[in-house]
Amino acid sequence: MSKKRVLIITQEMKPYIDLTDISNIVSGLPTKLQEQNLEIRVLMPRFGVINERRHRLHEVVRLSGINVVVNDEDYPLIIKVASLPGARLQVYFLDNDDYFHRKQIFQDKEGKNFDDNSERMMFFALGAIDIVRKFGWAPDVIHCHGWMTSLLPLLLKTQYKTEPIFEHAKVVFSAYQEESFEGPLCEDFKSFVLENTDVSEEDLASFGTSTENELNIGGMQFADAITMGSEEIAEEVQAHFDASELPKLAYTNETDILIEYAKFIKNLTV
Repeated sequence: MSKKRVLIITQEMKPYIDLTDISNIVSGLPTKLQEQNLEIRVLMPRFGVINERRHRLHEVVRLSGINVVVNDEDYPLIIKVASLPGARLQVYFLDNDDYFHRKQIFQDKEGKNFDDNSERMMFFALGAIDIVRKFGWAPDVIHCHGWMTSLLPLLLKTQYKTEPIFEHAKVVFSAYQEESFEGPLCEDFKSFVLENTDVSEEDLASFGTSTENELNIGGMQFADAITMGSEEIAEEVQAHFDASELPKLAYTNETDILIEYAKFIKNLTV
């Protein structure tokens, strides 16, 4: 019998980027999932701070060549890959010169948020969907980590719900307390998403004005299961988590969380 497949989509992962709790969890989770006899793939952005030579990234020509449309502009999607040290695992990096080749991640040298963070988020979400379709690799579970992935549960359960490669996948969203930015992600997030997707205005209600907390809530709203990746989380995010009737996993402790995550994900594949 073939192994069940888990796709991890994340904005950071050690040893490539180490900013928040996300990095620690995502770097250790694949090994624990492999111990559960699951097949794993990971997608993340190829931010400019990632050293390609040190981490031995190389382009996968057969997967590159897709164009992702954001704000009616075509942006080439380049796919690179590296082997995660200490694991039998390929990490796929979504790259684009316009969005990811700067030497900062979400803020400039002065600590100001990049004006195009919402566009970078959209490019990553749409690019992740396109590349999985090109893989021809149907995941049983899609595990999204962090606010930058929060549009994926929405898109997978609305615009792409009839796609054969996704129709049987269970989507998990993990919320974290990252403090990557303050206030809305962009001036009019709702209009931006409506212009770039086929979702409805009603679907976007839970995303509010796109503060980090609202993006976490929006991601949880459309998932099939939810988890908490940080020990301390904003009250409004915790309240949504507590009230949800979805399968869920609360934060345990730093020692046990990877073991609990692996059990939780494994149970979703049954």
